[in-house]
Amino acid sequence: MEWDWNFVREIMPTLIQGVKITILATLLGSVLAAIVGLAIALARRSPNRAVSRSVGFLAEFIRGTPLLVQLYFIFYVLPDIGILLPPLVAGVIGLGLHYGTYTAEVYRAGIDNVPRGQWEAAKACNLNARQTWTHIIMPQAIPPMIPALANYFIAMFKETPLLSAITVLELMNQAKSVANTYYRYVEPMTLVGAFFLVISLFSVVLLRWLEHRYGKIER
Repeated sequence: MEWDWNFVREIMPTLIQGVKITILATLLGSVLAAIVGLAIALARRSPNRAVSRSVGFLAEFIRGTPLLVQLYFIFYVLPDIGILLPPLVAGVIGLGLHYGTYTAEVYRAGIDNVPRGQWEAAKACNLNARQTWTHIIMPQAIPPMIPALANYFIAMFKETPLLSAITVLELMNQAKSVANTYYRYVEPMTLVGAFFLVISLFSVVLLRWLEHRYGKIER
């Protein structure tokens, strides 16, 4: 089958709309993953063993099951108990919860990497828990986390085609719809690959700049 530029121009607006949904789902999922990951990391450091073990078991369960299964559960099973979510919302929640369990380990490693002397210094300065975390611990813990968090951000972006399974009109779903309508698969699928490649490369460049700009701290 020959490449048809007229067909490309015709389907491009539809694919661009899919790109927007893909990027939106990735950004929202990343924000949710960052929040969930921090909450899990802090809960696992709780002196209450019931809390730390329960949260740890839940995180391992989520991390140990496929994202696609979780998306199906959120979108297709939860309505049976009265929880009906729009496709995009269900997709963002699935991405955020799944990758939140991975970012939790990144947070844990970053926090553990802060020298014990910094905790003792904060205590000696009579800082409360909030001041210790916001002014002493997190500013030192977060910069070394940037490379790992960046990798998960890119991985999440490349996992967004799974959202087509729950009818989210992201890039892959739009491309499949176009391909099935016109019975032409070369152009839409090639463009999907090109979009993912270009955006991934742009993300890598941006994240490397962030790593260079903020990823180093003075000890």
